[in-house]
Amino acid sequence: MLNALALHSFLLLSLAHLSRSAVVSRDLTIVNADLSPDGLTRSAVVADGQFPGPLISANMGDNLQINVIDNLTDASMHRATSIHWHGLLQKGTAEMDGPAFVSQCPIIPGNSFLYNFSAPGQSGTYWYHSHLSSQYCDGLRGPLVLYDPNDPHADLYDVDDESTVITIGDWYRNPSPTLFPNTGNVDPVPDTTTFNGLGRNANGDGTEPLAVVSVTQGSRYRFRLVSTSCFPSYTFSIDGHSLTVIEADGIETEPVTADSLEIYAGQRYSVVVNADQSVANYFANYWIRANPSSGTTGFTNGTNSAILRYDGAPDADPATIQNLEASILNEADLHPIVSPGAPGEPEIGGVDFALDLQIGIDLTTGEHPVNGVVYRSPSVPVLLQILSGTTDPVDLLPAGSVYELPGNSSIELSLPGGFPHPIHLHGHSFDVVRVAGSTEYNYANPVRRDVVNIGAATDNVTIRFVTDNAGPWIMHCHIDWHLEAGLAVVFAEDTGNIASENSVDADWEALCPEYEANNPDADL
Repeated sequence: MLNALALHSFLLLSLAHLSRSAVVSRDLTIVNADLSPDGLTRSAVVADGQFPGPLISANMGDNLQINVIDNLTDASMHRATSIHWHGLLQKGTAEMDGPAFVSQCPIIPGNSFLYNFSAPGQSGTYWYHSHLSSQYCDGLRGPLVLYDPNDPHADLYDVDDESTVITIGDWYRNPSPTLFPNTGNVDPVPDTTTFNGLGRNANGDGTEPLAVVSVTQGSRYRFRLVSTSCFPSYTFSIDGHSLTVIEADGIETEPVTADSLEIYAGQRYSVVVNADQSVANYFANYWIRANPSSGTTGFTNGTNSAILRYDGAPDADPATIQNLEASILNEADLHPIVSPGAPGEPEIGGVDFALDLQIGIDLTTGEHPVNGVVYRSPSVPVLLQILSGTTDPVDLLPAGSVYELPGNSSIELSLPGGFPHPIHLHGHSFDVVRVAGSTEYNYANPVRRDVVNIGAATDNVTIRFVTDNAGPWIMHCHIDWHLEAGLAVVFAEDTGNIASENSVDADWEALCPEYEANNPDADL
């Protein structure tokens, strides 16, 4: 029990926090626009007419009110939409999470929906993207940053602003509905790697503009890397510069330095880069590289590249040479600086509830069942089913894809590998007690994140978290083509408390009747 002095101090701190919090309010208009990020023009689905979408930024503890307006018209792609705020836990606001037919029905053209949520206790690098079918592969994705005014790593860098956010993504020259599932069991291959919306296609002439990240000699930069990929992972590096990792998926880590890192679809890292090269050096432009796991690899004519440019350097492509002996970040070396340690007992299965999830593949159809069941979106969102009185997960749709998780319990999920699926869990960050490429279990200070690569056939990536967030939370592969192919489950967490802890409003309730009466995508 708090004594009087402690209570007084607690109240003062609470009031101080409230006084610093603000409401961040803005419109986000979803439109079709003709864009040519790699030199070839195509119609795209984008936020505010740009790819990637505009940076949304706030301070830790702020209330975000994002009014999403659907003005889509191009019938070759999805015209309904919904937005997921990737990595934000939505505690008490499950209806704002965004995945279509899990937490909401989609927004239809001519309508809007106000996403109103806070992320108490969260800071770091996040992103937003469509969570309706494969729509984000058509361009609807953008960065989101929650700044911490008391960042414990602030003394490691000098610059951290909009100019230091680096999005890496794949670009497809054809609309996503034409790419999948028409390719059967073959994942669509991306045409171009983009940095901040610009890239060179391997079939171009090598003169297309590249993204330029400007630096001043002697300054230290916090680069926030966001993989907005629909498919590939990327090996990221900057010629002549090392990377000191201080954040993984919104979780501050003990600093770890490497020459390169592998970033999977949906993952984010903050890396400190010291601009310590001489501006008099001929190599005052440096290649930023992101070699993809799928598509055209290598860096010929500036493919898969951007430019780190020192002030005063010429407007020219770099002439720097890739370090072929570069060290690569070992995920197991990342340790959170706040509350390290996994829940449960330090032994395999030492939790309140353990579950194995076996991911398969049908080589004929390309479907990816989980424990033998292919996920197919229900016609009624899981959250609406629960709020309508269906509280037994056995009765929730889609049948066989909804798993009950008890509330206030330690959970262990085992994910045997076979393909490097980047698995994302909504509603939680989790401790990765066994990472890909390792047979060791770390319960004391494992990496904590919200997207993890499950690795090869010899791997058994294992994660842990505590069920302190009542709601229906989807877990899925962040290769969007694999989510389309059924690689997902929904966890009905603490089902009996979902209704009392998540209150919906009339605008949310109107989404389903409006969509059912005017589904613009019935023919896709």
